[in-house]
Amino acid sequence: MDERSQRFGGKATPLAADASGMMTNFNEIGAARDKVLGLKLDQVSDSVTGQTNIDPKGYLTSLSSVVLKTDAEIGDTKKARLLLKSVIATNPKNGPGWIASARLEEIAGDMVEARHLIARGCAQVPKNEDVWIEAARLNTPKQAKLILAAAVQHVPNSVKVWMAATNLETDNSAKKRVLKKSLEFVPNSAELWKALINLEENEEDAKILLSRAVECCPLSTELWLAFAKLESYDNARKILNQARQAIPTSHDIWIAAARLAEAN
Repeated sequence: MDERSQRFGGKATPLAADASGMMTNFNEIGAARDKVLGLKLDQVSDSVTGQTNIDPKGYLTSLSSVVLKTDAEIGDTKKARLLLKSVIATNPKNGPGWIASARLEEIAGDMVEARHLIARGCAQVPKNEDVWIEAARLNTPKQAKLILAAAVQHVPNSVKVWMAATNLETDNSAKKRVLKKSLEFVPNSAELWKALINLEENEEDAKILLSRAVECCPLSTELWLAFAKLESYDNARKILNQARQAIPTSHDIWIAAARLAEAN
């Protein structure tokens, strides 16, 4: 037994040579690994009266929050990045390409790059409502409001952009303000009218809005029925007659008229 073996308690330490001729001590690697594991456990444990208590639930939660990427996943991300880079380079007017590129970086955890890419997309395809909405989604609420304010300058008739801007507001008065502004550009949108009317708490004001809504959207069965529901019998009957003239094939309007007649 050589001198080195005697120093390690009479047992030989496994050694291996790598390509450079350096010797690798596997016992030392194992000890280092155990030390790292011990440190990880210490971080999620509490020392109480000399005993170590680990909160299993908390430990599992902390583990689940760690995203581990395998070599295969990293490779797939790099391939997808190259592919999408080629797509937007070949056709910079491809809105879905910009959205996909930004979402890839979002999934990869690089929000700065995701926002940078989608901002470039907005500049390249300013008439694409989906690119603007994606840019708003990827940013903070405050920044998103600025983005959608810019969006309506390019796509003022986009119901999706106006609805996204409305949903960013936190109080009803602000939501109403955005919706009323949107109806100046898209007065024939039943979706915008319904959103505005649903926010109205005053019944008389709701009637006024509905009277204007059915003028702008005469083919919306839902708006006609809502208008008739708020009115007296005589007015409701007149409204449903107007609705039948506007949409003679709507079964819902005919049924509502029949029920109104039966109830009175």
